[in-house]
Amino acid sequence: MRRVAAGVAVALVGMLATTSVARAQGAEFSLGAGATVPLGNYKDFVKTGYHGLVGISFAPSSFPLGIQIDGQYHRLKFKSNGNLKNQLIMGTANLIYKFKTSEDSKFRPYLIAGGGIYNSKVVGGNDVAGPGVGNTGNTSTDFGINAGAGFDIKARGIGFFVESRFHDVFNAGSNTKFLPITVGVRLGGN
Repeated sequence: MRRVAAGVAVALVGMLATTSVARAQGAEFSLGAGATVPLGNYKDFVKTGYHGLVGISFAPSSFPLGIQIDGQYHRLKFKSNGNLKNQLIMGTANLIYKFKTSEDSKFRPYLIAGGGIYNSKVVGGNDVAGPGVGNTGNTSTDFGINAGAGFDIKARGIGFFVESRFHDVFNAGSNTKFLPITVGVRLGGN
């Protein structure tokens, strides 16, 4: 947990240090956190967990389509053994479509979708966790896709966002499906 907190602190300092340069190029830095809701067969084995997100996006104000690259860390407890947790670390590349709003509007809805690499690892104990997940230390890295929607509330270069994305990870067993609900801040942009 200390490593995660230190990583978030470093990311925040880095975002603040580079905001003015990146802002001139239309870049936005995102930092968020929230709940991770398991879906499908995955919810039979784990409880709702938590996650953090760090990202950068490039979405010119004159064009509705942009890109976002982000990294996320998720942790969910197993139902059968609370000492076991499923840790998911991922990196995704996404297209963003920002809906046209008036110049004065502070509310900006958007759609987001893309793909990425997802690493899943069981941590915290020595018991079998469930099908497709395995024992402590068992890890797998797989491709997955995501799609969702959100909105920004902007004011003077800093803003807040709320976003939810459906993730579907293609692994050897049944696909791992989950829905993170993220609340965060964005720095930069036009």
